[in-house]
Amino acid sequence: MVINTRSEPSGEVDELSGRKLEVFERIEEEFIASFMYVQDVHGQRRFTSFPVASTVRYLHALYICELKDLLLSILRTTGRYEGERCLRLLRGWQEGQTADVVKFIHRKLDHQPFAELSRQYEQAARLGESRAAQRLASGRLVLLNRNFTLSHALDAIFALEPEQLRVEVSALCAQLGHTPDAITRQIAELRTDLYSYAPTAPLARRNMLVMNRLGMRIIDTDGDRPGERTNRVERPTLPTPPTAEEMIPGEMTLVSMNWIGTQRLGLALGKAETAEPPYPGPATPPDAATSAPPPDAATSAPPPAEA
Repeated sequence: MVINTRSEPSGEVDELSGRKLEVFERIEEEFIASFMYVQDVHGQRRFTSFPVASTVRYLHALYICELKDLLLSILRTTGRYEGERCLRLLRGWQEGQTADVVKFIHRKLDHQPFAELSRQYEQAARLGESRAAQRLASGRLVLLNRNFTLSHALDAIFALEPEQLRVEVSALCAQLGHTPDAITRQIAELRTDLYSYAPTAPLARRNMLVMNRLGMRIIDTDGDRPGERTNRVERPTLPTPPTAEEMIPGEMTLVSMNWIGTQRLGLALGKAETAEPPYPGPATPPDAATSAPPPDAATSAPPPAEA
């Protein structure tokens, strides 16, 4: 179901978005833990063992991550978490259907391009591109960790008899709230309008906030660190200067004349420094000498000589 009113953002939360945010708030912490666990399983961590309980938790974590995408109406072109598929796998596993689970985790964790990454790594090392070579080596290690996880998971699954495996899986699923009846109800809930695609500004804002909490954790790896920086991304010198600072000759500070008054006018304007000569003032009109009144005779005549 797709619901999109295309309303302009107004700061208000509509009824459907309010219900979505309320449900997500209840599972937010579980989503954060599930998201980080999925990242670990996908190669960010090398597990020394991966028992059946870890595989059940992995399928549950994918389902929780799917709930987050649906509640916050994240645009999806492909089902990256396959939450409904994971629920069906857990229900079938409790009925003894292990082959589907093996096929799923094999598809998720195997088929890695080790040969292509090795070729690119050798080329970067040959060209002296140490930073690129380091990133490729880190990525290749992540893919190798996936294969280790897959091997441990399959080893734990194959070590148990079918009936023993079914009983253990049923107990683990019950602890996570995934009994067969509960799974049927959970799949039906995914068809309701609560999990429909209805993007709004409050949902997008909540998604950005929660992913910002996770951002620094998932990129703090050797392959994601900047390493040697070019001048475009070098570390800044603090405090940073203005981006577009330009000194203009004869600049003046313009402020309100009502505030500074005539007494502070000199402080506001300052002394302009220009290459032009100072303004000489108004010129004397050419007929000023002839139009001026004659000086007073009593004061301008020289004193008479004494006898």
